[in-house]
Amino acid sequence: MEFTAAHWGAYTLDGAGGIKPLADDPAPSRIGRGWVTAAQDNSSRILTPVARQGWLEGDAGANRCSDRFVELSWDEAAALVAQEVSRVRETYGNKAIFGGSYGWASAGRFHHAQSHLRRFLNMAGGYVGSRETYSHAAGEVLFPHILGLSNRAFQDEMTSLTLLAEQCDCLLAFGGISGRTAQISSAGVTHHDTGKVLARLLERGAQIVNVSPRGTDLPEGDWVSIRPGTDTALMLALSFEIVSAGAADESFLKACTSGWPKWRAYLVGDEDGVAKSADWAAEICDIPAPRIREIAQALVQRRSMIAVNWGMQRADHGEQVIWAALGLACILGQIGQAGTGFAFGYGSTTHVGRGARLINWPSMPQGKNPVSEFIPVARIADMLLNPGGTFEYDCQTRTYPDIRLVYWCGGNPFHHHQDLNRLEEAWRRPETIIVHDHSWTATARRADIVLPATTPLERSDVMMNRRDPSLFYMSPLFDPMGQSRNDYDIFRAIARALGVEEAFTEGRDSEDWMRTLWSEAEKVAHVAGFDLPDYDAFRAAGRFDIPDPREDRIALEAFVRDPAGNPLDTETGKIILHNDRFASLGIDGCPAHPTWLPPAESLLAADRDALHLISGQPDTRLHSQNDRGSEALGDKIKGREPAYLHPDTAADRGLEEGDVVRLYNSRGACLAGLRLDPLLRRDCISLATGAWFDPQDIAGERIEVHGNPNVLTLDKGCSDLSQGNIAHTALVLLEKWIGPLPVLSIDRPPQIGGRGEMEKKA
Repeated sequence: MEFTAAHWGAYTLDGAGGIKPLADDPAPSRIGRGWVTAAQDNSSRILTPVARQGWLEGDAGANRCSDRFVELSWDEAAALVAQEVSRVRETYGNKAIFGGSYGWASAGRFHHAQSHLRRFLNMAGGYVGSRETYSHAAGEVLFPHILGLSNRAFQDEMTSLTLLAEQCDCLLAFGGISGRTAQISSAGVTHHDTGKVLARLLERGAQIVNVSPRGTDLPEGDWVSIRPGTDTALMLALSFEIVSAGAADESFLKACTSGWPKWRAYLVGDEDGVAKSADWAAEICDIPAPRIREIAQALVQRRSMIAVNWGMQRADHGEQVIWAALGLACILGQIGQAGTGFAFGYGSTTHVGRGARLINWPSMPQGKNPVSEFIPVARIADMLLNPGGTFEYDCQTRTYPDIRLVYWCGGNPFHHHQDLNRLEEAWRRPETIIVHDHSWTATARRADIVLPATTPLERSDVMMNRRDPSLFYMSPLFDPMGQSRNDYDIFRAIARALGVEEAFTEGRDSEDWMRTLWSEAEKVAHVAGFDLPDYDAFRAAGRFDIPDPREDRIALEAFVRDPAGNPLDTETGKIILHNDRFASLGIDGCPAHPTWLPPAESLLAADRDALHLISGQPDTRLHSQNDRGSEALGDKIKGREPAYLHPDTAADRGLEEGDVVRLYNSRGACLAGLRLDPLLRRDCISLATGAWFDPQDIAGERIEVHGNPNVLTLDKGCSDLSQGNIAHTALVLLEKWIGPLPVLSIDRPPQIGGRGEMEKKA
């Protein structure tokens, strides 16, 4: 049997040019229904290497965001890329090259675009890279300071969802546990089973509380409709009420935390004269004080889990919501027990908290980067706009490099970055931008050299996810479209032109590398106590299931059992509730203990007509992938991404479902189709990320006409500690669109011609 796999599921090839979800997947992802049509869309696929005409004519990036392209042969394209890499490194040094990528291009272990880009650039002398992720940068930087663990390490030991289902009596879920995000997982997923956990909790009579502006973020729960951006205030109030009732676990706080007396002084008001009580939080959070006290009482009386999803920290002062949730869990004293304590990311992807064996499968070696400079991942526009400028990050002062060449492979920053109009301005600054992609994304349309890559459905690969119980040989569904090539072969040709082909390939083609990786995987499996079939047998079978895959864990269990014998790698060996280093440095936006700080934009200080923008993961695609597929297209309204509004809010503004509306603020404007949702706060509007960026000049205004919310979001670091993005801190205004509906441009390729044709037109 033949299979393939993606970040949203594994599939069998049906023999008729289509795919089917696995028969043993209890809840297949909706995203997969649009995968094949998106991959085979001739209107959006890049079919030949091209170069931007203005770049060839030396326009220094001026027309980078609105130009036409010239077809190239593969030999010409490889030579041009090699020439540019050589020119920039010889003229400015490798510190002038930025290697941009993200890890979501493919679930395959070998055809991982980010790995190939890094390997190639390392062979070429190095590059400036980025750290952390858009998903959870605040947590990635904060956790080492308060838990002595990396985010990855904490995820690895997080309390298993199976134990949650069996032993938790009260799940307090900030941001919910959404099926939209629970259907995906980086590096591939085979079983979607988060819903089973929630069902089991309800069967046992457990209380589930969904603290979110959207009831649909956890429809099984008791919905607490909180004002967006105020969750930290609620956590502080819950902590205060437990402390004031004399119900704090002082023995746990003394044995397992440091800094509790100082944080307690803040909670009760000794530090600033303001008690963080339910009455104090009620006005901030728009939740009645009795309801807050009721939740606090339930947490104390039951076996409780405090869960925070990843989206919560993608906001101004995002570190505080994580830290305050951990502090609340410490006050309860139930950390280190089965099914209770603190969790970060349940449902944010399928595998977070899965009780499964963790097996560290091999991956493509990337070599060592000789360049030490880097930026926080969400500060790319700042870097391009401020070469030589300084920035604060993780208790350091650093300098932005002067980037002359951007090389992007397997990613789309015009999806996940904020304030896209600002990014467009920054994107014109480098001398050259090179992009590999299979489709005409906004990033590809704004490149100087574009190289067509294959999709995962056009090549063989192996899915090996360290958190998933199954391995798959990924067979191609159809032949490469046009002149597309896999990224490895593209880099091989460029490496040949640079004279580093042997170092890059080590004498192996794609098939050789997959065999090599499988051989290494056999060694890993043997250490783990089982044997893999040989490569040819695995390829013929298509699937291997790991024996005895369940392995439950309890976060911080060993530490709590013996804090002195198993200290954490923090400044005191304990969970930090007051960080002395933060206090001495005076970090802007990140005080020394969990603190309520008003966001940069909030309904607490807004015009009467303002709405809070919620821009989460879509249901019909992964990020911007498959936006041209049948599932995403079928969900749009008059070709626009749907925006959700409460029926009462719509009625008050004279709007009806199916209308096209204009969302706007000082940063930009976009159009969207209106859909009504009674399980949404009346002062919010929800517009998912990922609609392909389509800005047009209409009556003197720059308007994104397709429904991309990141023309509206704020490009600012959540604090000087992590510099994570704050996509969920944004206010917008809304009005009905009454003009002619603009024709989309993203449903067709940019203008492309032969070199002679373009020269004639010029």
